[in-house]
Amino acid sequence: MVLVVEGTGLLGSTVSAKLLDEGRRVRVMTATPERAARLAHLGADVVTGDLRDGASLARACQDVERVAAVAPNLAGGGLDGAPIGDASAQLRLVDAALGARVAHFVYVSSLGAAPGHPLACFRAVHHVEAHLRASKLSYTIVRVPTFMESWVAGIGSPILAQRRAMIVGPGRNPINTIAVEDVAHYVLLALYHPGARDRIIEIGGLENPTAREVAATFGRVAGRSARTIHLPLPLVRALGKLLRPFGRGTSELLTLAAHRSTSDQRFDPATTLAEFPLRLTTVEEFAYRMQRAARQPQGTEGASRGPSSLA
Repeated sequence: MVLVVEGTGLLGSTVSAKLLDEGRRVRVMTATPERAARLAHLGADVVTGDLRDGASLARACQDVERVAAVAPNLAGGGLDGAPIGDASAQLRLVDAALGARVAHFVYVSSLGAAPGHPLACFRAVHHVEAHLRASKLSYTIVRVPTFMESWVAGIGSPILAQRRAMIVGPGRNPINTIAVEDVAHYVLLALYHPGARDRIIEIGGLENPTAREVAATFGRVAGRSARTIHLPLPLVRALGKLLRPFGRGTSELLTLAAHRSTSDQRFDPATTLAEFPLRLTTVEEFAYRMQRAARQPQGTEGASRGPSSLA
């Protein structure tokens, strides 16, 4: 059985559905089991669990052969409400898996994770990586860049809706981005491919577009000129510091947006693709998916519609 932690999240639900489609036995751990109704209907064993609760983690890991830890690291808030830079919840998960004698543990981390990174969220995921590698667990660490469903959708959604998209800074910094569907493919590979064991696999999208280029792509898809508003970087940084006492998660997201807009965010997936080939989603393909989903009647499921974020 595979335990998918945060199995109702954007990546977790995609991973869970793919596993079930392959005929795998899947246990979905979530703090909100009502969101797992579709996965339960597909055959998943849904359990209520909280990354901050060691007892619930132990129950979730019982009789599990593999764990896919796909809880969000850098987008959409912290872990089950915890601050983004807090690694303690995922450390508990690793320990629970070790105690349950899990055969293999897959951890979705972040490109750029390092102990000396200027942002707490990247230092935190590196801390989890180190803890996992030092454990006696067989592991695969999958490092990923920004999700299209977060960054690209955050720019594209307003443009498709004939509104102005907000871009942090000038929008000229190249940023690697990948679709959740492609990340899910590599999570499944990490769970079962013998060549993926006890190593770090870095993945990324085919392109390194700037925010301006993403906006222009959505404009072409929508058949109209893309209108944008540029938020000054000093303002975004100041808001990040100002809001820290009131909401650390929001503060971290603002700081991350400024960092993403000014630091080297490029990635070349050629080495990984040579070993593990995959036809990766392009930004233009993603934009057309979003357009088709936006045209569907309300209440129907659309492809690749995810949470927006600061661009």
